[in-house]
Amino acid sequence: MGRSSRRQQDDDGPADRPVLPEHLEVVETDGGLLFRRDGRDQSFVDVTDPARLPFDYVRRLADALDVLAPPGEPLRVVHVGGAGLSLPRYLAATRPGSRQTVLEPDEALTAAVREVAPLPARSGIRVRPVLGRPGLEALAAGEQREGADVVVLDAFDDGRVPADLASGPGLRALAAVLAPHGTALLNVADEAPFALARDVLAAVREHLPQVCVSAEPATLRGRRPGNLVVVASRAPVPVRALEERARRGGAPYRVLDAAAVSDTLGGGSPRPDPA
Repeated sequence: MGRSSRRQQDDDGPADRPVLPEHLEVVETDGGLLFRRDGRDQSFVDVTDPARLPFDYVRRLADALDVLAPPGEPLRVVHVGGAGLSLPRYLAATRPGSRQTVLEPDEALTAAVREVAPLPARSGIRVRPVLGRPGLEALAAGEQREGADVVVLDAFDDGRVPADLASGPGLRALAAVLAPHGTALLNVADEAPFALARDVLAAVREHLPQVCVSAEPATLRGRRPGNLVVVASRAPVPVRALEERARRGGAPYRVLDAAAVSDTLGGGSPRPDPA
């Protein structure tokens, strides 16, 4: 059983967990820490083994990061959404020297994460307390002139990608942060008939025309909601390498190449910004 609390305290001693706001919860479970926000699981962190990624979609994001460059080669990465910083920790462990910027507006969550699951020394991870869209626009305006090798969009508002990030202008801002050779990784929570994913892909392909998508077979068959991980770039994406990862992974998944993406998830239109 896990232990869950917003305040953990001995009868006659000080609290050994930070006092968290009502929307946050930390659960000790399965040898790690589960972070929840508004009752939704956000991140799992094992500080002793950052390569342990039990969330299936996070494992798929990590698989994509693994095959984008030779093993161990540092990358410049922007993460839109941070939560427990699971993926930045993974990248710091597998690609030491990587420079990572995390756009995470929930300062209370970041403070709790830093206290109960501190980042390793010289991790190269910098967290900015800003919303994703303004943070991307600031980077695109010149704060990161050389461009990012990878932008990871893993942000949620009530279980969905925030509307201002899923819109056509939002995805244009994301693409503008990338270096010419860069790759975007997008986690899109959706379910059949995939109206959101279709529109996101239509917008992404206007700027990053080379795409593939990974998902659990049950999600693609319309049996349950799930996470679709989009890999998009101006350059060819590593479809075959991801297919190999999918075949030999602990939780097998499907990889759709560009033709299969058009057949299965085509027909969308870029969404306007929310009013």
